Amino acid sequence: MTTSVTAPHGTKMLAWPAIAVGFLGSVLLTAGSWSVGWVAPNSGVNSTQWLAPFRTTELGVVAGTLLLTVGAWGMIWGWLRLGLVLRRPTQQFRGKYEFASGGLRTINWTVAIWSVPQLFALTIFSRDMLAYLNQGRQVLAGQNPYETGISNLPNWFRLGTDTMWAEDATPYGPMFLWIEGAVVGVTGVDQPDIAIFFFRLVSLVGVALIMYYVPKLAEMQGWDPARAQWISAANPLFIISFVASGHNDSLMVGFMVAAIYAVWRGHGVLAVALMSVSIGMKVISIVLLPFIGLWWARRNASRIKIFWYWAITLGLTIAIMLGVGWLNGYGLDWIKVIAGTGSIWSFWSPVGGLGELARVAVVELGLGDGEWVMPTVRLAGRILSVLIVLVLMFWGKYDNILARATWSFAAIVVLSPVIHPWYLLWLLPLFVMLGIRSNWQLRWVIFTVVFFVAYGAGDQLYIWQFLEIGTLMQVMSWGVSILLAIWVLFFDPWTAPMFKNEWHLRQSWRRGVLAYRRWRASRAQPTDTEV
Repeated sequence: MTTSVTAPHGTKMLAWPAIAVGFLGSVLLTAGSWSVGWVAPNSGVNSTQWLAPFRTTELGVVAGTLLLTVGAWGMIWGWLRLGLVLRRPTQQFRGKYEFASGGLRTINWTVAIWSVPQLFALTIFSRDMLAYLNQGRQVLAGQNPYETGISNLPNWFRLGTDTMWAEDATPYGPMFLWIEGAVVGVTGVDQPDIAIFFFRLVSLVGVALIMYYVPKLAEMQGWDPARAQWISAANPLFIISFVASGHNDSLMVGFMVAAIYAVWRGHGVLAVALMSVSIGMKVISIVLLPFIGLWWARRNASRIKIFWYWAITLGLTIAIMLGVGWLNGYGLDWIKVIAGTGSIWSFWSPVGGLGELARVAVVELGLGDGEWVMPTVRLAGRILSVLIVLVLMFWGKYDNILARATWSFAAIVVLSPVIHPWYLLWLLPLFVMLGIRSNWQLRWVIFTVVFFVAYGAGDQLYIWQFLEIGTLMQVMSWGVSILLAIWVLFFDPWTAPMFKNEWHLRQSWRRGVLAYRRWRASRAQPTDTEV
C-alpha cells in the first residue's frame, strides 16, 4: 500500500483497504454497542441469556467499551485514508485538490457499506430515539407534546427515555410527531427494538436526500462533488449520528438542501414546500426561510420585490403549517419551541461555557446564588443570534446569499447554550457548498469530527450501576481515543498527512507574510491614471 499524499494510479484498488478498515470499524462499533449501548427496560435484549455476560459483567463491559472506541477509530482511519488515496492536485476546482474520476460513486458505496452494520446496533452516542418512542405514545394517546412532557404517560420510564423529557415539551416539528406516532402505532409499545430500527430507516431518507443534493449543489458552486461528499457524508460522525443514533436531524437537513436546490433551479413554490417539511421535522431550520425568499426573488430584485417574495414565502409556509396544525390538532404550538430558551448547556458552547463561568464567579464573589446568570447569558446569546440573522437578511450581495444563510444558521448554533455533536451536521453541508479548502478549514472539520466521535464513545455508555465501573470506562475510552488520535493524526504515514500538512503556525505565518508583500507590491505599482 502506498503512503504518498496522493495516489495517481490504481486509485480504486487503493481505496478498498481504507473501505475495509472502515467497515471493520463499523462492525466493531456495532458489536461494542451490544455491550454498552442504551436499551429500553422492557427490551428483549435484557432477557437474552447469551448476551447477559457481555452486558452485566465487568469483563464484558470492558471488552464492549474497547470494541466501541476502537471501532469508532477504525472508521476515522478509513475516512482519512480514503480521502488521501482519492485526492489529487487540481486546476479545475477552486481549492487545492479534486477527487479521482469515479470518486463520487466510490464514496457513495463506502457510506452504504459502513452504514449497514449500524442498522443493527443498540442505541449509542445518544438515546433520543428512546424519546421518540414515548412522544409517539403521546401522539397516539391524543396528548399535545408541546404542552406536556412524557411523565403524563403511564409507565413512561419503561422505554428508557432520558428523565430530562419527563416535564419538558418536545423540541421537534409537528410533521415528525406524525412519524413518531406512526412508528409506535405499527410496532406497539412492547417492541422498542423494532421501533428503533424503523426510526433508523426513516433517518436514512434524510441521509439519501443529503447525499443526493449536496454534491450537486457543491458542483453548481464550482467545487468537486466527490470531495464534498467525502467531507459531508463519509465522515464517521455523520454515519453514527444518522444511522446508529437515528437522529431526525437528517430529515431536517435533507429537506433543507433539497429546498435550496429547488429554488436555485427556479422552483420557488416547491422550495417553500420542501422548506416547510424541513421545519416540520425540526423547527430550527426556519432560519433559512428568508434566504429562500431572497433566492426566489432573483438577481437585481428591488427592495419592494424582495419584500413581496418574503411575504409569499412566509405566507405559503404559514398556510402549510396551519394545515398541518389543523390536521394534528396542535395548531401553531410548535412556535413555543422557537421561543423557548432551554435549560441545558455544554462547556464547548461559548454561551454555555461563559454562562457557567459567570455563575461560578457570582457565587464565589458572594453576590448571590447565581441562578439568574445562565438564563441572562442564554437570552443575550439568543438576542445576538437574531440580530445577526436580521443583518444578514438585509445586507449583502445576491451572489453571497448562500454564505449569508450559512453564517445565519451558524450564529443560531454557536450562540445556543448547548451544542450537541450532531449540530455540526446541520452546518457541514452548507459549508461544503461554500467550499472547504484543504488547509486549516479541512483540518478544523477533521478535528471537530474526531473530538465529537471520541466524546460520544466515552460519554454515552450504558453500564449497569451495580458494576460501579461507569466512570472508569469513560476514562478508559478517552485514554484510548487520545492515544489513537496522536497516532492517526500525527504519526501514521497512511493518515497523518491529511491532518498535519499545512496546519503548522510557521507555515501559516509564512503564507500570510508573502500575501502581505504581494499586496504591498500591487499597491506600489503605478496605475493607468498615474502614467
